[in-house]
Parts: sequence; C-alpha cells; structure tokens
Amino acid sequence: MTLEHTTEPIRIVLIDDHTLFRSGIKALLARQEGFEVIGEASDGLSGVKLVEQAAPDVVLLDLDMPVMNGREALAQILSSRPEQTVVMLTVSEDSEDLTECMRLGARGFLLKNIHAEFLIESIKKAAAGDNVFSPEMTARLVQSLINPGTPAVAGALDSLTQRELEILGHLAAGRSNKVIARKLDLAESTIKVHVQNILRKLELTSRVQAAVYAVQHNVPQPQD
Repeated sequence: MTLEHTTEPIRIVLIDDHTLFRSGIKALLARQEGFEVIGEASDGLSGVKLVEQAAPDVVLLDLDMPVMNGREALAQILSSRPEQTVVMLTVSEDSEDLTECMRLGARGFLLKNIHAEFLIESIKKAAAGDNVFSPEMTARLVQSLINPGTPAVAGALDSLTQRELEILGHLAAGRSNKVIARKLDLAESTIKVHVQNILRKLELTSRVQAAVYAVQHNVPQPQD
C-alpha cells in the first residue's frame, strides 16, 4: 500500500483595513492549493493580538491603517514573535517605508498592484524563508542601502570566520537559512546563529543589508 505525502497548508493572517481587499485576497487564496487564511483584522492593534493568538506561518500586513499603523504593528509582532514571517502588502512606494519595514524585520515588501501569480509565489517564498519584493521596489531598496552612511566598512570582513564568509556569500545569492543549511550539511539553527553573528560583526540590521553589503564588497557567491 502506498502512503500519500501530504503537505500542511501555509497558514495566513490578513491585516488590512479594506474589507473588499481582504475578501479578494481570501477568494484568491481559496482557489489555490496549499493556503489557508486562518484570520483577518481591520486595524494594526487587532492584528497584533490575532497574530499572537493564531501563530500563523505568514502575515500579510498593510501600512496605512487606523488605531495602529503597519510599522507599529510590525514592530510589536516581531517583538513578541521574532521568528514570525511578515510581508508588507501596501500601496506605498515610499523608500522610507520600505527601508524602515526591512530594518524592523519584515520578510518582504509587496505593492498591491502585483499580479495574483506573483503574490502566490511570493507567499510561498516568504514561508520558505526568502525575502520578497515587488520588482520596482528592489532597485529602491538597493539604492537606499548602498550609500556612504552604511555602517559596515570593508575592513569588517576581516572579523568574519571562513564559515561566516561562506554563508555571507549564500546570503548574497538570496538563499534562505533552510537552503543554506542543506547545501552546507548543517542544522538550520546553526545557520541562524552564524547569520546573527554576521549581522553583529558587520553592524547591520537585516539579512537584506548583509546581501547588499556582500555584493558591494565582492564577496564570492557559491555556485549551484
């Protein structure tokens, strides 16, 4: 007898003050295999409480909302659940919103004008540990991070171990902790510790900044 392999659906919480938009996203995800919307909230404060109770795999979070805005909600969510995957889903194309949300720890920044297929793939990637961005926001992120005010300097690379340099190269290639762990035959928790050490030594606040820094300073990216 053959046992069928079943994969648990990605459990999602929607936080957005527009009822019709939430309904549209729910309807879209309901038509796809592998997704389950387990809750929704119409303001940031209610969203924070919902995430704490429901512990979803992915949170889709708007920026401009009543009671508590998306930035404040993001900060509170990640304060109580540091490993929570949160993706901003917004109309804002403001570079300051983008960089602040990434600094706070958002996994991605998507604009509401993206195609349905792009949203579906982005949710899957975010759930797997990757960072996701609308195409037009990627260039803005790189521009905002590559500037003379970037805290880390080239000499800081000397403080990294050989293993940390290797992992930094994987970050530059856009790989998640899970993928890096598999390629290096290490535990995912070990990769997480290495990434934290890299950020601390380079005085950076996110793996996205680390990836940009690696490209800027020609850190070799491993070949597939």
